[in-house]
Formats: sequence, C-alpha cells, structure tokens
Amino acid sequence: MIRDALLIARKDLLIEWRSRVTINQVAPLGLLILIVFAFAFDANRNLLTKGAPGLVWVGVLFAGVLTVQRSFTIESADGITDALRLSSISPVAMFLGKAAAVGLQLFVLEIVLVGGAVVFFDSRIGDPVLLIAAAVTGTGGFSAIGCIYGAMSLGVRVRETLLPLLLIPVVAPILLAGTRAFERALDISTQAGWNWVGLLGVMWGVYLAVGTLAFGPLLEDG
Repeated sequence: MIRDALLIARKDLLIEWRSRVTINQVAPLGLLILIVFAFAFDANRNLLTKGAPGLVWVGVLFAGVLTVQRSFTIESADGITDALRLSSISPVAMFLGKAAAVGLQLFVLEIVLVGGAVVFFDSRIGDPVLLIAAAVTGTGGFSAIGCIYGAMSLGVRVRETLLPLLLIPVVAPILLAGTRAFERALDISTQAGWNWVGLLGVMWGVYLAVGTLAFGPLLEDG
C-alpha cells in the first residue's frame, strides 16, 4: 500500500512539475495577497506585523483550495480517476498519495509565504523549529481534509464553486491553530505554541483516519 501511495504522489507531483501551475500561478497569488494587505495597512506597520501569521494562513487557504481543486479536476476530466478505480491500487493508497502530494505543495508554498511575510511585514522568525512543525502538521491536516472533500465533489457539476463552500468552514480550526502557533514562532505572542502544534497533529490524525475509511465510498459515489 505504501508503494502504491508513493506512486500516486509521484504521479501528481510530476503532473504539477510539468505544468508549473503552482509555481507560475498559485504561489504568485499567495504573494499577491500579502502585497495587497501590505499596501492596505502600510500606515500601521505594527498592526501589519501582528497580523502576519493570520495573513500567511489566508494565503495558504486560497492556494490550498486551488491546489485541491486542480488535483481532482485534471484526473476527472481526463478519465484518470476511473482508470485508477479499475486498477489494483486501493482507495486508501490513492487517498494517502494524493494527500501527500497536495501537502508537499502547500508546505513549499507556506515557506514562500513566510518569506514574503518577513520581507513585506518586517516579521522575525524566533522559533524556526516550531514554525516548521506547525507548517507540516497544518498543511498535512489541510491536505487530508481537502482530499476528502475533493473526492466528495467529483460528481458535482458546480464543484468549482461548491468545493470552497464545503472546505473553508471545515479547515477553519486548522487556520486558527496554525495562526496561533505562527504567532509564537514569529515572536508575536508569548503563549505556548507547541500546544497548538499538538492540536494540529490531532486534527491531522483524525482527518487521515476519516479519509482512509471514506475515500473509497466517495469515489464510487462520484
């Protein structure tokens, strides 16, 4: 199963590497969000610096929805999803592979956005280990729940508009916990950031468990 999951992840990453959509479109969109807020709050740099963690996760939210949507739309349009269903690859391996590919893309994007926050918002990284741990667990949970709802929206004609409506309320706890952890990592808050990382890890584990159980039936319904 692990081998099949790695094959699925490799396939998705190769598709992305050849199309360069994340590099050429999604990443610039995330940075553009930061730049817009930098201009909007330029008169109050202190407020901008304090809001940097939340703005980074807002960028991750928009980029994550686009990445999940693209991951499933390409395969559905080309009939790849149906071919994978008929193959010997289990739905669990498909779910884990797609979640890993989406999570890796979002993690790289999140590092880019943190760099943008340092440049545009005068943020300072005080605890890089906490920052990386929060980014890994946060994007892991986001990608897991995103793949669940991505499979759920496969058979819906209006999935381009339905997926954000379904996904945003569910990932709100991840955005909140990730923001609180980033506030500590960027020396904005003195609260215990590792508690929030632990919560992100729990949510990641729950979403992975739900996905392994539900992904197969969701694909059949789609």
